[in-house]
Amino acid sequence: MRTLLLKTIPFLLFLGLFGNWATAQNTKAPATLNWGSDNSEPANSAATKTLGLTPDGFYVLRQKLLQNMNSKPKYWVEYFNREMKLVRSEQLDLKYKRKLRDFEDVLYLNGKLYLLTSFNNTAKKANYLFKQELNTKTLQPGKNLEMIAETAARNQEVEGTFAFAISKDSTKLLVYKELPYEKKSPERFGFKVFDQDFQLVWEKNIVLPYNDDQFTVEEYRVDEAGNVFLLGVLYEDGAKWRRRGRPTYRYVALAYMDNGTAFEEYRIDLEDRFITDLTFRVGNDGKLTFAGFYSERGTYSIKGSYFFRLDPRERAITGRQASEFNFDFLTAFLSNKARQRAANAIERNDRRQEPELFDYALDELVLRSDGGAVLFAEQYYVEQDNFNNDNFGLYNPYFSPFYDPFFMSRNAYSRQQPDYYYHYNDIIAINLSPDGNIEWASRIPKRQETRNDGGYYSSYAMATTRDGFFFVFNDDSRNFGRDDGRLYTYIGRSNSVVALAHINIKGEVSVYPLSAEKDAGVTLRPKMSKQIGKREMAVLGERGRGYRFGSLKFE
Repeated sequence: MRTLLLKTIPFLLFLGLFGNWATAQNTKAPATLNWGSDNSEPANSAATKTLGLTPDGFYVLRQKLLQNMNSKPKYWVEYFNREMKLVRSEQLDLKYKRKLRDFEDVLYLNGKLYLLTSFNNTAKKANYLFKQELNTKTLQPGKNLEMIAETAARNQEVEGTFAFAISKDSTKLLVYKELPYEKKSPERFGFKVFDQDFQLVWEKNIVLPYNDDQFTVEEYRVDEAGNVFLLGVLYEDGAKWRRRGRPTYRYVALAYMDNGTAFEEYRIDLEDRFITDLTFRVGNDGKLTFAGFYSERGTYSIKGSYFFRLDPRERAITGRQASEFNFDFLTAFLSNKARQRAANAIERNDRRQEPELFDYALDELVLRSDGGAVLFAEQYYVEQDNFNNDNFGLYNPYFSPFYDPFFMSRNAYSRQQPDYYYHYNDIIAINLSPDGNIEWASRIPKRQETRNDGGYYSSYAMATTRDGFFFVFNDDSRNFGRDDGRLYTYIGRSNSVVALAHINIKGEVSVYPLSAEKDAGVTLRPKMSKQIGKREMAVLGERGRGYRFGSLKFE
């Protein structure tokens, strides 16, 4: 028997799996996919990040998939040209004066590559962050190792961590340092803002007026002027989880402007409704656009969108609006009986039984030039197979802090461990006007279920163009070329096809098969595919121990 982890989904959600597609299916895709040459990947490794684009190509980070906790990490930087040919691949040397540093990241800033590493000095109880420039041709680190930040670390197990954000115009870099947790103490963290030449602009250590066990930072951004903005969640009862009933938390936005000399705090709530997910972007005018979802029931479902724009200097909020999804959108894939029950609940004003969408994770927020925005989300959840297992509880790959599909081998599971099923289903797009009203809401039908792989080949990649949005993902080939009204589930490489979905500026959805016979055996890695031009995406495919990038050009 399978048990749902973290979230509960009512059975009626699955009744729509065999409903009619409300999506136009076409035979000829408005795009061309050309694969580059095949390459052999280092053993037990996977590409994990596209680092940066150049006029002639792009850089990729590759990491070793850890077989166990004693495995030594390895990292490579690779460079591909615009013909999708691998030009160079080099393993990074993390040793310095016989000491092994911890890998943090590789950043591409102002046409330069930087290797960021850290070292925990147990004697001084400090964790140091270093930068080292990589030669863009040889991909080798230079001899100059410069410490750029430090944070307290009580020991190797409890150490301060670092995170990074780059402004939209790539002229500013934020180094965010989180200080070790101290029970019943105020939340503490620090900033360092650098310019495009890695020169320090300003820095500041922050002590917030609420305890560490009450506040969680969820997102941070830096703009082209070096202003820093954070979005976090404040838990009023000190318990860092969300539950049904009345909201016991609220979102908080923090702004640190003018080199940290100006500070503003904004508390965000929606009366007695739950804001289930929220994100923000910094516009070209310096104003912040917030958008997300709300629910009447709790934190695992959504009933509509939430939107507002904030001028951080004037503290002026405009376009604040909570807009409910219409009935057809909420019930598109329900059975006739479930749809009727939903209609009856609305008629008797039973908010707890009215239809909502379950387990949608907010993925992206794209700003419109007129002040509106488009939200994108995907249904995601995990099930656990509850068979008898003497070792159950000793190792749980979903909850383990060491588990990540990129860092744990896809073959590292034994028969003694429980099975985990990863579900990545429908994609939704919500187009919001500058005043926060829904202009259209679209849904791309998709079913993906894989086992014990963290969704390695699941989910999707997206590209934004002047005439809409394109999405690529792995699909079951039986969903094309037939008209039986059934939506088949992608369960792995067998019988798979690369699908291309398009949402035009009117919100109309079309889905096409993209693969050709020559692509047989090549499986798309959507999470590693990235837009590299106005109408071009670099997509990664794998076949056995081989991998290749392809150029996907949209008509």
